[in-house]
Amino acid sequence: MLGTIKTEIETLIGEIQTIHLIEEQGCTSEVRRVTTQKGTYMIKTAFMDRYRKWLQKEAKVLQVLNGKAIPVPRYNGFIEESHRNHLLMSFENGNTLTMALKTATSTTEKSRLIRSFGLFLNKFHETPPIESLKWYQDWLDEQLNQAQIYVEKGQTDGTIELLNKLMANKPLPVKQTMIHGDCTTDNVLVLDGKVQRFIDVAGMAVGDPRYDVSLAIGHFSDNPLHLKAFYDGYTRYKVTEREYQYFNDGLYEFF
Repeated sequence: MLGTIKTEIETLIGEIQTIHLIEEQGCTSEVRRVTTQKGTYMIKTAFMDRYRKWLQKEAKVLQVLNGKAIPVPRYNGFIEESHRNHLLMSFENGNTLTMALKTATSTTEKSRLIRSFGLFLNKFHETPPIESLKWYQDWLDEQLNQAQIYVEKGQTDGTIELLNKLMANKPLPVKQTMIHGDCTTDNVLVLDGKVQRFIDVAGMAVGDPRYDVSLAIGHFSDNPLHLKAFYDGYTRYKVTEREYQYFNDGLYEFF
């Protein structure tokens, strides 16, 4: 798998002892757990042009966040080849919230997990914005512009009709905060019964917090008990049904 870059990788993280594919992760990339003489790491490898760019963005975000208080994997290096890109980062223990909810043995346990997700996201949205993660223009306008590029290149399931509808019906602006940018139950890790870490942070930026909230509740939006648990933790704002549809059922279709 590593081929000619094995030496370059070992220069960054130490001599490789074991390497295993992680099948639970990796919708847009291949993810491997690597053990070296220095510790345990993760290597994400992307092949398609769109996903290689996302991986490069994730690398830049992790570099910015190194040493910051935001709980994300630690950046160790980025390697670009002619046909694939590799991101090296720390391996973080824990299960995704999606997996934790599947294996939870009671409604009480599920509610506790979801409430911790709300608390975790609430704290993150209260974090002071990082200047270098701000967009040059309005965050939502930037996302709509990118969505149009994806439509024109045939790189998305979203349609031009949906995009035009979103452009014509933008919600009123709110105060921008730090956002994850793909804040689903797949992209947070649970450890010791609580959500404690973000993964897959290519979209982390200063943007519209309603996007995060809408994606966060998407897994259980039709369950009043779970929604209550989430908002018991996330107390900043409750998205309206219209906002939820705009972000989760609309904008997210392009990403």
